[in-house]
Amino acid sequence: MKKVLLYGGGGCHDYRSICPVLSEYIAAAGMAVEYVADDPLAFVAERLAPFDAVVIYNTGGTLPLEAKRGLIEGIAGGKGFVGIHAAADSFHDNPEYMAMVGGFFRAHPFHREYIVSLMDHDHPVTCDLKGYAAKDWEKWPVYEYRVKDEQYLLDYDSRLNVLATTVFRGMTWPVAWTRTWGKGRVFYLALGHDVEACRNPFFKNILTGGLKWTSEPETAQLAKDPKFAI
Repeated sequence: MKKVLLYGGGGCHDYRSICPVLSEYIAAAGMAVEYVADDPLAFVAERLAPFDAVVIYNTGGTLPLEAKRGLIEGIAGGKGFVGIHAAADSFHDNPEYMAMVGGFFRAHPFHREYIVSLMDHDHPVTCDLKGYAAKDWEKWPVYEYRVKDEQYLLDYDSRLNVLATTVFRGMTWPVAWTRTWGKGRVFYLALGHDVEACRNPFFKNILTGGLKWTSEPETAQLAKDPKFAI
């Protein structure tokens, strides 16, 4: 059984209520989960060694040098990484962390309902997601999902494999992406501001796909997503 370290912390977001929901989803995906809160030394190499993947729901904060090295090198060595929501607004003192995630938070409009559209339905993360049922007269299914969440506007590396997007003021913004980091796999999901947002079926289903993909053996994932490696 794969073992996942779930890390929660920081201000602005209610990680104490959200992380139990994430734990539920990780367990439902068939993985063992260990939860750590507000202790970045959980990322030092010795403590991270037993885990196959790391899931981060955190805002802000800093990483001590040994924690940064343990996390960055651990993912590069073949562990999976899942960053949720403000994981792209964390550990700003560590450019290596931001490079690994692949993007960073700029701003968001008011909390509201909006539409998320899949851009890549063939990727292992998204291939099991269902869209609107096609009518007899339609030529294609529609993979759009209504969410109520913070609509993150993110700067990101254009070489990422963007899986899902949203639109704000006529501009397209990423909602979910994948990339590789050395031998490791990275999945980022911009959704998840509060418990209600995390209970959205789309959030659960795409997160489950991300968890499973990041935990695949290196040879399997490289065959499916040779997009971009560091």
